[in-house]
Amino acid sequence: MKVAVIGGTGLIGSQVVRNLNAAGHEAVPHSQSTRVDVISGQGVEQAVAGADVVVNLTNSPTFDEASPAFFQTSMDNLLAASHKGGVGHFVILSIVGVDQVPQLDYYRAKVLQEDLLKAGPIPYSIVRATQFMEFMDAVLSWTADGDTVRLPATPIQPIAAKDVADAVGEVAAGAPLNGIRDIGGPEVFNLDELGRIILSHKGDPRTVVTDPTAGMFAAVEGDVLTGRNAHLAATRYTDWLA
Repeated sequence: MKVAVIGGTGLIGSQVVRNLNAAGHEAVPHSQSTRVDVISGQGVEQAVAGADVVVNLTNSPTFDEASPAFFQTSMDNLLAASHKGGVGHFVILSIVGVDQVPQLDYYRAKVLQEDLLKAGPIPYSIVRATQFMEFMDAVLSWTADGDTVRLPATPIQPIAAKDVADAVGEVAAGAPLNGIRDIGGPEVFNLDELGRIILSHKGDPRTVVTDPTAGMFAAVEGDVLTGRNAHLAATRYTDWLA
């Protein structure tokens, strides 16, 4: 099976390519570094030509009001090229609970991406993942101020990037779901609690203050970012830290 992995040199994409090739498939990574530009359309038709499956792991460079335009244009270009090339399965990576947080520009943009895929002409699969463990340091940095890190008590279910890549590769190698598969880590934490665990592990003396108004995740209500019916990955957060 030939798989074109768009965004195939990034955190998830590079691992998806490696996994699929190790399983005997022909996975080819494409990105701006290989002269494939999903916005201008440069190189897109050539990238998907002859592919049985396209995995789109490209991401908006910003999380703000500009992000819907990125997903609209990139999906239009990729779907048109894939349909023309006879691709039989199109896979994207999205976010658990993404349709439950309309307050966030980026989450609305990801819903748009999902809707474009569902309405398109190609059998599809959507893998929705919970928050990546690898991104937690960045989340803390958004609301850090001197000796204090302010975080809301939003429940999250962190998952390791390796486990995300494993799930995406498994779905890509299978029959189209024509639906959504949720994946998540094995544990749920309140974000402020997780912040304390991270700082303690690093010997960081800063204090985490619970603040329901702090950062992007303050806009999230309830536990919508956790996957009640998700396929659970094996990697626990403390093991990943270690």
